[in-house]
Amino acid sequence: VSDAENWYCECPKLYTGKLCQFATCDENPCGNGATCFPKSSRDAVCLCPYGRSGILCSEAINITQPSFSGTDVFGYTSFLGYSTIPNIIFYCEFHLKFQLANHHSALQDNLIFFTGQKGQGLNGDDFLELGLRNGRVVYSYNLGSGTATIISKALDLTLPIHVIHLGRNLQKGWLKVDDQKNKTVTSPGRLVGLNVFSQFYLGGYREYIPELLPKGPRFKNGFQGCIFDVQIRTSINQEFKSPGSPEGHPNSGRNVGQCKDSPCSLIKCRNGGKCIESGSTVYCDCLTGWKGAFCTETVSVCEPEHDPPHLCRQGGTCVPLPNGYTCHCPLGTTGTYCEQG
Repeated sequence: VSDAENWYCECPKLYTGKLCQFATCDENPCGNGATCFPKSSRDAVCLCPYGRSGILCSEAINITQPSFSGTDVFGYTSFLGYSTIPNIIFYCEFHLKFQLANHHSALQDNLIFFTGQKGQGLNGDDFLELGLRNGRVVYSYNLGSGTATIISKALDLTLPIHVIHLGRNLQKGWLKVDDQKNKTVTSPGRLVGLNVFSQFYLGGYREYIPELLPKGPRFKNGFQGCIFDVQIRTSINQEFKSPGSPEGHPNSGRNVGQCKDSPCSLIKCRNGGKCIESGSTVYCDCLTGWKGAFCTETVSVCEPEHDPPHLCRQGGTCVPLPNGYTCHCPLGTTGTYCEQG
């Protein structure tokens, strides 16, 4: 049927859409577990699950570096959901890197990751989350007796990729962003354990509305851009690992694409550092004497990364001097390197 400019298909019963391709959401036309959204009484849209794309989500795509599109016009966020992080109660450390898709809306009020438990906003809602607000990184957690929050300095928007390290041990939390100074916080109240049962959400929420989440700094919108190299450990003696089981595999997701640029084309490692990427991991391999996300921080003579290592023995404390270092010896030892009893 056509009237002047506009043509449309007059659809048989149960079918809708410009090409009668949708049997609205009651007869979900979307394939592979997509979220069907009825755009109008005649039209539906398929919000594709992880690893799928296309109008009906029928094409498989391989995602090594996920790209998130924020909150869509239907109010859903793009997200990845990984299985619950085991043993996170008393200790955890996270590393991740991200690239923003645009500097305007991507910095306003955007979630990077979340794990928590549903609740009605009483003090008992344990959660751990990371997001962006007003151009700064915000890290918050609640162990059940009040929220602790660390806010970074404003991000340096000339950096194409940002690097985050954060963690918590009992009530103490820390956040390090790019080459900014490490910041710390202690959560209020007496509780020391994080009890969360939800999946680990990256880039957004499965839920339609953040109101269903615990109170705290609820980030309204999903992340806009790419997130690389999420690594977690829940004990200081463990290796860092990707989330999920099997490792690195999300169990669900929505509207996630593949990042367009190779991360190494975006990272400038300084002072002779070399960018290394493998799969979803990217990092600067620094020359001796340099460290930090982009090899911009010098290694002090007393740090474990220093080559050669300092020689203080038997629990001696290394103290840097303008040229070299000295050892402060514990009781019962003496000598330049505390080597004598």
